[in-house]
Amino acid sequence: MADQKLVFIVAPFAPSFVDFRGALIAELVARGHSVVAVAPAMDDRVAGALRNLGAEPHEIALQNASLNPLSFVQSFRGLRALIRSKRPDVVIGYAIKPAIISSLAGAIERVGRVICVITGVGYAFTGGREPKRVLSRAAAFMLYRVALKGSAGIVFLNPDDRRLFRQMRLLPKGIPTHVLNGEGVDTRYFSPVPFPRAPSFLMIARLLKDKGIREFAQAAKRIKAAHPEVRVSLVGPFYPSPDSLTRNELDELIASGIDYLGPLDDVRPAIAACSVYVLPSYREGTPRSVLEAMSMGRAIITTDAPGCRETVVNGRNGILVRPRDADSLHEAMLRFAREPNLANKMGRISRELVEARYDVRKVNANLLEFAGLA
Repeated sequence: MADQKLVFIVAPFAPSFVDFRGALIAELVARGHSVVAVAPAMDDRVAGALRNLGAEPHEIALQNASLNPLSFVQSFRGLRALIRSKRPDVVIGYAIKPAIISSLAGAIERVGRVICVITGVGYAFTGGREPKRVLSRAAAFMLYRVALKGSAGIVFLNPDDRRLFRQMRLLPKGIPTHVLNGEGVDTRYFSPVPFPRAPSFLMIARLLKDKGIREFAQAAKRIKAAHPEVRVSLVGPFYPSPDSLTRNELDELIASGIDYLGPLDDVRPAIAACSVYVLPSYREGTPRSVLEAMSMGRAIITTDAPGCRETVVNGRNGILVRPRDADSLHEAMLRFAREPNLANKMGRISRELVEARYDVRKVNANLLEFAGLA
């Protein structure tokens, strides 16, 4: 076992500690390490949950989607001051801005080991020539080139993202990289449940273009028109944004018979009510919602795209479809609607794959070994 260390975990949003990284914090504490959880939006509920896990919560000003340089400088200064006062042995930064400011602040304050976890290449690198996306890409590229030089190791959640960083020459020479099987899923919490009697489809995502929401909308409406008895559900928050469904598009989707359930704190009942989980995203790190559905024994339809394709052995636990292609998605959904027993067979294999590759305990042990905290 590694010597006891003070570990900072820096995240883009405080609730993500409880929702996504609670098992990691608990494992670190169980191994004798002290943990400081650093993020914006640290309300009393999240702070209390972190203390119950054995971690010390700290809020930091951070606007993860903002391009404002003053905001970036404020975040950097805040984290640097906290590092200087606490003197952590290891800093783990998750997602673009936390990874960048952790690496920069850690290098200046001489932290022994900074691990950058690239949870996905995000909005900036998901194609597109919109002015905001181009500007985001240029800013992220410049900051990564500088910041990653100060890290002791760089973690990716799929091999395509590491390949992209290599092609863009963003990986400094001599700094080790590692690919995890996503961030894992709690296979005990997301346990298998019986299938619904009739075929049923579900998508869980923010209603954004890059999640494939418009392809899902087109395919879902065609399925409902031909098979009105088949349930199609959608879970996720609606944001009035140029990259989101419009209110009129969402109303049309609901009018066509799709069940819009809004955002849910607990997605397990929604997953239990479906036989096939659908995520036609353009690119992911590793989609947590897919892993949760697999863990509950559901068949998967997702895209043959970075981060998504790793979760499906095509034809065994699900079907891979072409990205940005509503016809390809419709064909896959139609096959499940016509062959009700297919989802049950594939769902059993989904659970087996999760237990073998994506169990959060195995994934966390892998990360801690790479970070020198095992």
